[in-house]
Parts: sequence; structure tokens; C-alpha cells
Amino acid sequence: MNVNCLDDMKNKFKRIRWKQYLPLAGLLVMLVAIVAGSLNIGQVRQWFGNASGVEANMVVETQTVLGPLPRPWRNLAQGGESHEYRFTSVIDQVKSVHPEYVRIDHVYDFYEIVGRNGEGQLTFDWNRLDPVLDDILMMGAKPFISLSYMPPAISSGDVTDKPRNWTEWQVVVQKTIEHISGHRGRNIANVYYEVWNEPDLFGGWKTYGDKNYLDLYRYAAYGAKSTGNVQAFKLGGPAITAYYEAWVDNLLTFVEKNNLRFDFFSWHRYHTNVDEFVSETRAIDLALEKHPRLLLSVEKIISEWGFNPEVDAGYDGAYGAAHMVAVATELPKWVDRAFVFEIQDGKDPAGKEFWGRWGLFTNSDFGSRSKPRFRALQMLEQLGEERLSMYGKGTWVRGLATKNGTITRTLLVNYDPSGRHSENVPVTFTQVRPGEFLLKQRFLDGKLQMFSLATTGATLRHQVVMPAESVVMLELEQTKVIR
Repeated sequence: MNVNCLDDMKNKFKRIRWKQYLPLAGLLVMLVAIVAGSLNIGQVRQWFGNASGVEANMVVETQTVLGPLPRPWRNLAQGGESHEYRFTSVIDQVKSVHPEYVRIDHVYDFYEIVGRNGEGQLTFDWNRLDPVLDDILMMGAKPFISLSYMPPAISSGDVTDKPRNWTEWQVVVQKTIEHISGHRGRNIANVYYEVWNEPDLFGGWKTYGDKNYLDLYRYAAYGAKSTGNVQAFKLGGPAITAYYEAWVDNLLTFVEKNNLRFDFFSWHRYHTNVDEFVSETRAIDLALEKHPRLLLSVEKIISEWGFNPEVDAGYDGAYGAAHMVAVATELPKWVDRAFVFEIQDGKDPAGKEFWGRWGLFTNSDFGSRSKPRFRALQMLEQLGEERLSMYGKGTWVRGLATKNGTITRTLLVNYDPSGRHSENVPVTFTQVRPGEFLLKQRFLDGKLQMFSLATTGATLRHQVVMPAESVVMLELEQTKVIR
């Protein structure tokens, strides 16, 4: 978890001496007056509205199937909430949203896996980790293991430091994979192993110098290569706190030059701007194009994501839910997996149930109550199997359209980082057959409205009033065909 949020801090606006600009402000007011004199009020509003953003005009092509709907959001992460953390109280609820993978970190420092015997040889104890793996399997998911942090038994300092002996780090990785993926161990197929968690933050690792992440990855790859009698698995990293060009280029060049196994590139992203998620992934695509051997095989994984790496009240309400859906509508085009952070709140030192923590559920001391972000995941799960062509998104409103048999489901979200924008959204369904239709309109808060619609042509129109930070599912089904 990037608690310092360094990349966001760099983007804050610099302060200006506003008094110096009063003359310009006066000229602006005069210009507005001139424009208002020659235009009606509606034209003036439109002029300013276009300057600040574009409202949506959604068009769903009900018969244009783009293919199966990828669901990269079906992946969840849990951070270092407690040395004794278990998923017991939320297993059934999480299972209902069909997670494919659950990521855990702090594997070596929380679960006390690595030790030494009287002769100084390494020993391994999986008794604290195995129950957590059981919880993940009971959710219907598979483990995504962040190989972090350095086991105290082999560290040259604390849990974020280098090992005293790189070969011992290699052995630790080998034994971990053999225990979880090995036929004589847990025998779990297709587990992901991610080398470290936020190395640029936790440990100050770089891709050069004495504390070099490339060494950390090299010996982890050697450990993976040394495994025997194991199920298929994947190895990658580096789980950095954001996209950094040097990290991407240096790591890709290193693994290619040394012919090291590298199945996925992972990073974390916390940002209020949805477009930042897209631009970063495009940048990684460009980096991969420089490495043809890796381009077609390397998966792109955001192994943690949200809107703020700090504790924020928005995680407890509709704001966090709207952000989640807004990002989710873009993810299928750009990444293979994206891990929502996180599953459940830790305990508030002040004893509050809601304290701006990142969890989809409150702490178990308060009954593991679901928050709006979890209900947003449930709505994403209601989407159909086939993705439909949809266009006309605006600055604030975007969505996904799908089809399941004869039912068209369209999920729309109105997400404004400022939390203020409301919109009356036109939605046009094209390629429909003349007849009568039932439209169900369900909002995140459970409010349900039903509309009887009809058309004699090939289009059907509807409008949705979407308050700020609202999410709505439109379910359209034809009830009568006119021939």
C-alpha cells in the first residue's frame, strides 16, 4: 500500500498570487457580458458546459456483439491488517461475486514461515499460512502470492532489507512454490507469485546500485526454475506503486537479456482520475513493444487499485462505489487482472466502524457489513456474458453494455471526482425489433423502477436521471414483437 502517495502529491497545483490577476478577471467578466448580450441564457450555459465537460449520449447497439465480456475486476486483495488475519467472516459474501484470485502480502513476516534449526539450516513452517489459503479456496478463488517481505531469519536487517545470502532467498522462493503449487504440497494449479510488494516504497529498492530489485527478481526466478513436481504457475512483478518508465524499461531489458522467467508485469494505481489508469497501461504497452519476446506473453496486472492510497471517507460511501465502476468500465480493454484493494477493514484505533478504510466490508467486530463498493461489485457481476457495442460516453458518465440471451443489460455510472455533477442521460437502444419492452432500472441503493416502452422502428429511447456518484443497471427485455 503506497501510504505516501508520492505521485499524487507531485500533481497538485502550485499556489498563485490571485490579486495580480484581478484586472484579467475584470476583462473576463466584460467578455461574458458581451457574449450573454448576444446569446440567450441556454446558449451561454452550453458554452460554459462544453468548456468544462461533455455530457453523455449513450447508444447501445443491441445486436453488435464484440465478444465475451472480460472481467478483470474479479480479483481482490488484502493487505497487512493483522498477523492473525483470516477471511472467515466474509467467505460466503465474497464468494457471491465470483473472485478468480485473492492476493495476500506480508507472507513471510506475518506467517513466520522461515526459521533455522540448531545447525543453522533453514526450516519451513506453513501452519499459519495454510488456513488463509483454505479461506481463499473456499471463496472459489485461487491465491495470488506477493513474495514479501524478507524473512527475518535470512534478512541482513529488517523485513524490507536484502538477504544476508542471495542463495537463501532463492531457496525460500523455491520452497514456497513447491509447498503451494507442488503435487506433494497444496497442489494448487495456476497460482501467481509476485516478487515483493511496492519495492520502491518498502525498502527503497531501485533497479541499480547496492539494493537492486533486479537481484531480488533474479534469485526469485532462479528459485522458481529450481522447483520440481509442481503444477503450472506464473511468476512476475514488480508491484511498484505506480508506472515508472525506468522501472519498466530496466526490468524488461534485464529479464530478456538474462532469459529469466517473466509471466506478468504488475503495478499499483490509486488515483481519482479514471484516465490515469488507461494512460499508464498504454505506456506499459509501448514499453513492451520494445521487447518482442515478451510482448505476446506478458500479462498486465494492477495488483492493487483504488482512488486514494490514504484512509479516505469516500471508501465508506457512494463515491468509492462510483469510482470503482467507472474504472471497471475501462479495464477490460487494457489489463488482464486488476485487484480491488481491499477485502475487509482492519480495526480502527478509535473503535469506529466506518473510518475511511479501504475494505469492501467493515471489520468483523461490527459484523462484517458490506459497503457500497461491494454492492458495486455485485452490480458488475449482473452484467451479461457477451459485450455489446456502446458509444456516447461523456466526461462523467460511462458504462458497459452486455447481452445474455434476449436480455440486454447496461451498467452506467456518473462519476465526478469533485462529487457534484448530476446529469439527465439519454440512452438509445438500436437494432431492436418493433414491439413492446419492459425496462427495469435499478440503482446502487436498491431503488427499482420499471418502465413499459414501445417502438414501431428499430430504436428505443429512454432517459435516466443520474445524481452525482450514482450507479444504475438498465435491464431491457422485449415482451411483445410486432410483425
